Amino acid sequence: MYADAIVLAGHIETLTGTTAGPSANAVAIADGRIVAVGDITDLGPVHGPGTVVHAFPGATILPGLTDVHAHPVWGSIEIGGGVDLGGASTLDQVFTRLADAADRRPADVWITGFDLDVNVFEGHPAGTVFAERFPGRPISLMSRDAHALVVSPRVVELAGLTGRETFTDASSIEVGPDGRPTGFVVELQAMGLVFAHYPDVPVETAAGYVRHQLDRLARGGLTGLHALDFTDPSEAVYRHIEEHGELPLRVRCSPLVPADSAPEVWQEIADLQGRRGRRWHVEGAKFMLDGTADNGTAWFDRPDIHGENREPLWRDTDAYRAGMRFFTERGVPTATHAIGDQAVRFALDVIEEVGPVARAPHRIEHIESLPDDLLDRFAELDVVASLQPVHGTRHTHADATDNWSRRIGPDRVARGWRTRDLLDHGAVVALGSDWPIGPGDPRIGLADCQLRRPVEEPETAPVQPGQAISAREAYTGMTASAAYAAGASDDLGKIAPGHLADLTVFAANPLDLTPDAQPGNPVLATVVGGTVQLHTNSAEGNS
Repeated sequence: MYADAIVLAGHIETLTGTTAGPSANAVAIADGRIVAVGDITDLGPVHGPGTVVHAFPGATILPGLTDVHAHPVWGSIEIGGGVDLGGASTLDQVFTRLADAADRRPADVWITGFDLDVNVFEGHPAGTVFAERFPGRPISLMSRDAHALVVSPRVVELAGLTGRETFTDASSIEVGPDGRPTGFVVELQAMGLVFAHYPDVPVETAAGYVRHQLDRLARGGLTGLHALDFTDPSEAVYRHIEEHGELPLRVRCSPLVPADSAPEVWQEIADLQGRRGRRWHVEGAKFMLDGTADNGTAWFDRPDIHGENREPLWRDTDAYRAGMRFFTERGVPTATHAIGDQAVRFALDVIEEVGPVARAPHRIEHIESLPDDLLDRFAELDVVASLQPVHGTRHTHADATDNWSRRIGPDRVARGWRTRDLLDHGAVVALGSDWPIGPGDPRIGLADCQLRRPVEEPETAPVQPGQAISAREAYTGMTASAAYAAGASDDLGKIAPGHLADLTVFAANPLDLTPDAQPGNPVLATVVGGTVQLHTNSAEGNS
């Protein structure tokens, strides 16, 4: 059998510590899978008259990178239609960006924003500050951790918020001393009351936003991502993109199991399993056992300085246990959002009770503060530690002046994002960005993992520098470990015959570069199922 294509470079980096061969520089592909790896001169038997050779002189081929935790649909829609508040460190800077948006829109049109730093407010966040500057304007700004909204009085009015709402999870509509809503809307069920009044985004428009952002992520080197959600309009968007072209990377979708939801809802999610298109499919179920430390909704073993961060998002923890058993018995792997130490402990206990799933391992997401006695349990129970260390490098500071650090205290801060320790204790550590909450370009996040600081800020002190990992360990976290997390080690994460031909072609081997140089390492091409997609700075020549 002749190859459809051969990808030729200067070097193949397997990331396993072994080489693909002493002079291996080419990967032969047929029907979307790798059929041979070796020196181009040795691939004559598969190099037929119709074989296309994609040549990247001096470049390095790696297994395709996969981000194991992202939110591509709602993230793209937020970015496409909202105001970017990233880097706005004062309320005046927020006002300036909102004013620019207001000048371009009629007075009754909503302004939404994302990546709001709640530290811009003096004291508790409150949307009442928008009333004077933007009277009558509906404004809804999503916090940086995406677990809260700060909304204007007009939104409070439109959504009919009273502060007396009750929720089955730990959501809340915050009120002031006068008992009236302040405009601070915390956690998903409460946020849903506001989202219900957002202007509709046509599927075609949403698909354009998503395709644009996925193209950008592919240019950073991604060939796949795990979408930890599957809410409307996800399916319609993916289908629309594939009706008019092709997704630039693979998307594995795990729908959210709402906190304290009923078995009827669980069955609906179980029925979604296996739904797919050409490059997207539904697999797995996501639980949110707690919220976020910044909002006081994470679950720690003792309260924070405000007396918060001490309860689960699932008020009925027995219901979480039952839900986990429901999906495990049906062969559906789970991913549990657990930020606080008690949430991680409880999730591990429940996973031990319900047992493994043959299709793929259970996962725990985020794991922001981890006690010593839990380090060994990940390997013992075969639970994947799905980490986003960029939250630590970009949302906290070494001097502990940030909101997260102040709230939970120095002992728990010292146990933050323990990438190094988990690896040393034998855990499989898969790495993601939580995009759009973290930077989507994998080169940035992988460099941060090695530096424990923002790669573009050499003067910034590292956060828990002892948790730094090597380049090989970091890139493995988005290749072989990502494949393992999806139960796809026989198909993805390696450059070997029989595996899917998902590859990332870098101008230079990132293992030979300093971490600071890795974000500037050009991605010349990504390959998904044997289809080669060229990117900016490509020096590729076909033959």
